[in-house]
Amino acid sequence: MSRIETVNPADATGKAKELLDAVQSKLGMTPNLMRVMANSAAVLDAYLKFSGALAGGELTAKERERIALAVGQANSCDYCLSAHTALGKMSGLTASEILDARRGKADDAKAGAILAFANQVVAKRGLVSDTDVTTAREAGVTDAEIAETVANVSLNILTNYLNHVAQTEVDFPAAEKLSDDSATESCGCHSEACSVA
Repeated sequence: MSRIETVNPADATGKAKELLDAVQSKLGMTPNLMRVMANSAAVLDAYLKFSGALAGGELTAKERERIALAVGQANSCDYCLSAHTALGKMSGLTASEILDARRGKADDAKAGAILAFANQVVAKRGLVSDTDVTTAREAGVTDAEIAETVANVSLNILTNYLNHVAQTEVDFPAAEKLSDDSATESCGCHSEACSVA
């Protein structure tokens, strides 16, 4: 059971009701995370606007889902791993690509570089090195994509942390568990600050 109330869309009022209705209309369901966010219409509105703005950026839906999976793995967020496994499949990722993303890997160099950079942003709390940025650029990641990677990491940290605080009940099919060895590979930083290592 969630530690923070999950707002029933039928009982919601005002801006929260309007936003929850829009989520229901778009997804055909109202995920528990959105119901937790609806305790503050400002939080739900900010999340939806941030997510929507990033959907119009340079990174593809597959790249954004890969980042969400890598960040969810780094932060041990079962809710987000389950949600983004389902959303990743909807974006066209295969089951093996989803597992690879959680391990910080991808089937092509550029996608792999985006994931490696995202994991460094998480592990180093944004204090990445010149080498981290250069490595991404050398793999073809543009400055716009670097900025969007940081923004997508931030968006997913918001949801990961809110789910941890709320202990949001997972309402998606459970994501497959990775072995301890595979999870450690996900970030590769071996920093005490990183929850994966």
